[in-house]
Amino acid sequence: MLTETWVIYDRQIRSNIRNPVWVFFGLTQPILYLVLFGPLLTNVSGGGLGGDESWLIFVPGLLLQLTIFGAGFAGFGIIQELREGVVERQRVTPAHRSALILGRALSNTVTIGVQAVILVLVAIPFGLRPSWWGVVVSVVMVSVLSLGLAAASYAMGLILKDEDSFAPFVQGVSLPLLLLSGVFLPMTLAPAWLEKMSQANPLTYVLDGTRSLFAGDWGARAISVGIVCTVVVTVALTWWSARRFQRLSS
Repeated sequence: MLTETWVIYDRQIRSNIRNPVWVFFGLTQPILYLVLFGPLLTNVSGGGLGGDESWLIFVPGLLLQLTIFGAGFAGFGIIQELREGVVERQRVTPAHRSALILGRALSNTVTIGVQAVILVLVAIPFGLRPSWWGVVVSVVMVSVLSLGLAAASYAMGLILKDEDSFAPFVQGVSLPLLLLSGVFLPMTLAPAWLEKMSQANPLTYVLDGTRSLFAGDWGARAISVGIVCTVVVTVALTWWSARRFQRLSS
């Protein structure tokens, strides 16, 4: 199964290298927020914002945004492959069904990991001064999270089978999750009812963990909680996606 997963991964990653336009445009939105919105936060006070410390709040949020949209829209690719007959040809091979989806999701994991590193490097001239070991752990966290999200996106792409249905579904799910996680501003600034809603969102804990890592606050409970939430969400989504893919292939 590992060999089969590697074959699918290698095919997908080579396709990304030959056509890097989606990788480039995946970075465009977070960098625009970084350049055009981030400087406004340096003059805001409260919630840990103000001065260069604002970047320790804002950049982790952009990493989560990059992960959600980068992995969430991965399903568009498998819809196109389904239309071209690629998926059907792979289904008739003796390859494990889980390998067919895990190999694809791993390519998204690597792509988002590279994008995350580039985004952090771009933020340095603006005043980002993070704990670099914290950055390393944060990039690993968002990369792991992207594995589960991309796998789920591929599974939903196979279920919906149409871009017109898939696009509003992804937008309808990803946008509330992002806003309720406090991706642009910490949820400590929110009214009580909105803060309580955010506590039901596992991405809130992932983001809080990465913000503590960027700040170098290694003793914060948010780090361990964020890592646990990342692993649980990734395992649950990957397991569900593999099961759905197997059922759709039977």
